[in-house]
Amino acid sequence: MPKNLVIVESPAKAKTIEGYLGKDFKVASSYGHVRDLPKGDKAIDIKNKFHPTYEVTSDKKEVIKQLKSLVKDAETIYLASDDDREGEAISWHLKEVLKLKEDNTKRIVFREITKNAIIKAIENPRSIDIDLVNAQQARRILDRLVGFELSPVLWKKVKAGLSAGRVQSVAVRFIVEREREIEKFESKSSYKITAIFDVKGKVLNAELPKKFETQEEAEEFLKNCLDASFSIKNLEKKPAKKTPAAPFTTSTLQQEASRKLGFSVSQTMTIAQRLYEAGKITYMRTDSVNLSAEAMESAKNQIVSAFGSEYHKARTYTSKSEGAQEAHEAIRPTNFSNLEAGTERNEIRLYELIWKRAIASQMSDAQLEKTHVSIAISNSDQNLSAHGEVIKFEGFLKVYLESTDDEDEEDNNQSKGLLPPLTIGQELDLTEMKARQSFTRPPARYTEASLVKKLEEMGIGRPSTYAPTISTIQKRNYVIKESRDGKPRNYTEMIIKKGAFSKSEKTENAGSDKNKLFPTNIAMVVNDFLVEHFPNVIDFKFTAKVEKEFDDIAHGLQEWDDMIENFYGKFHNTVEEAETVERANVSSSRELGTDPKTGKPVIVRLGKFGPLVQIGDQDDEEKQFASLKKGQFIESITFEDAMELFKLPRDVGMFEDKKIVAAIGRFGPYIRHDSKFVSLGKELDPLSITEAEAIQLIKDKREADAKKHIKSFDENPDIQILNGRWGPYIKFGKNNFKIPKDKVAEELSYEETIEIIENQPEKKKGRFSKKKK
Repeated sequence: MPKNLVIVESPAKAKTIEGYLGKDFKVASSYGHVRDLPKGDKAIDIKNKFHPTYEVTSDKKEVIKQLKSLVKDAETIYLASDDDREGEAISWHLKEVLKLKEDNTKRIVFREITKNAIIKAIENPRSIDIDLVNAQQARRILDRLVGFELSPVLWKKVKAGLSAGRVQSVAVRFIVEREREIEKFESKSSYKITAIFDVKGKVLNAELPKKFETQEEAEEFLKNCLDASFSIKNLEKKPAKKTPAAPFTTSTLQQEASRKLGFSVSQTMTIAQRLYEAGKITYMRTDSVNLSAEAMESAKNQIVSAFGSEYHKARTYTSKSEGAQEAHEAIRPTNFSNLEAGTERNEIRLYELIWKRAIASQMSDAQLEKTHVSIAISNSDQNLSAHGEVIKFEGFLKVYLESTDDEDEEDNNQSKGLLPPLTIGQELDLTEMKARQSFTRPPARYTEASLVKKLEEMGIGRPSTYAPTISTIQKRNYVIKESRDGKPRNYTEMIIKKGAFSKSEKTENAGSDKNKLFPTNIAMVVNDFLVEHFPNVIDFKFTAKVEKEFDDIAHGLQEWDDMIENFYGKFHNTVEEAETVERANVSSSRELGTDPKTGKPVIVRLGKFGPLVQIGDQDDEEKQFASLKKGQFIESITFEDAMELFKLPRDVGMFEDKKIVAAIGRFGPYIRHDSKFVSLGKELDPLSITEAEAIQLIKDKREADAKKHIKSFDENPDIQILNGRWGPYIKFGKNNFKIPKDKVAEELSYEETIEIIENQPEKKKGRFSKKKK
């Protein structure tokens, strides 16, 4: 039996490490956290300095049993959970639960899973850092107190089943406030002048630096240019350089993987975790941009051998974020000579991104030459300008260029490449000049990545909290991530070409959004309630201050229970005051006007299954209801838009002698035909869908259902064999049952199907059901 036991969090990590340590070591996994605060009000003893009571979670009892038997036979136990507060807490909980002795228990840490790092960690053990444990305990206890006391207030005053959290509520507030900025935004139009010149068969693009505010001014300028000649007034060439971005932190990796690869924040972290556990990258929860001396040397060797010494420039970076631990490293490959890593496509893509970013950070600046051209207009004192950019030396651009969140393509559509040969005084031939009406844009809605950037800028949350926060606000239906189509918008375009002026009205799609975060109605109501009654809890500065206090606890500068006591007294008083707020005073409803047919009030409010409009008071037994459409808000829907909703359900037409009805339900718009429901996609509106479109949808649904259905039984029509995403399965009522691999779905008899249902093994509530976040 091996005399050394190493306990890590995940089985994947255990497998990698066991391969490095040899026969004297057994590596086991705790599968994340083993203890937590129990549900209910007995978890925290508020009167006794907030003393927590922990219990082993039900899914970890078997794990603890196995670990105890391994501990019995081991001479030395190494606790090797992650090198952060969460990891420190896991080691402490394991020590407590397994009743480990001080003299044969060692804490080891590493930021990468390589043979050198593991051996070095074993040779340099330490004891558990109780300050780090207390910082994690403080966060867990504080967040439990906030959630436990605040959520019931929301249930009573707003709607049952709601939850609030210290960081999640602030994240929702950003999204709600951004939506309101967009709602209030008034777009202004202006006219941008662009010109195309022919220079000996080559194209020169130019623009007027100034925009015209009115159509009349733009038209006058263009018509004036009909009689003008154009020449090069000035040429300026200036050297310029571009510098590489720092290696990745958790936050910048999440942002860049979103922009370049289209990954969600949680997807990025899951893939990065797999690469880390396989020993391919360093630890992926970090706010440091630091690289170790060994990593810088390794990057240098790779750069010099691949590109030459002129491409290398050693650089050190420092973090801007408060509380960043510079002793930690940025996210980088563990071995720069591995150009590829990962077992599936997305792992390979993320690794390549991390490799390029880290390598680029140690490369030379790109040397550029920028040219600014000024073009004179013979009958005007205004000048057109053109820009060119030539790369003289690629430097880091040979490998990587950081993306940006800037979506204003209109200002970036001018070619910045090579300009045709030009000389001062040279006459130019105008091919065409255009004045296009453009509109100011409202602030952009947040993406997951830009929300992470905002939280980090404001000092809210830490690397380990971004992904769980963003997942939580979506799971709790405060925020929806989706793409929405824009609306047609008319614009004017005027052109002079071949000595003639023309004007036309055109249409563009304005305001479309891809994978953006939209608040729900419930988010707006809850946010307003919290802002009014719990300003501290979702105040940006206050939330950042709490994070700073967690950092102080981690550095041993503050006692955790004092910090919580300072917070809790005021908070608890606010909770008690909020209890006296009348439910009717919570702004979850508005009266829009009076129904002209019945004379009854038209009210928009939050219902049990979402936002709705009703005609009639609450006491009215004959009141009518209609659900709001996606994108409609209680606070801004108009009387006219609300009344449109009462045109639903609407008769669309007939099919097979049965009526087709369109409506909006709890799960969105649908059509009903022959007691069957077909959901409407984003493209179709229940108020305007045609009979032909509805019939096609019904036929498509039937075809999809036919492919799904394998067989059913006369003996019991509730039992069906269906084709699912993962292959055939048995459906009985609301339950699904796996078909054994040795059975063919199409050949199953009724008796065999019943036998499978009766002998289906119970789902394991086992070791994999709860992983460390």
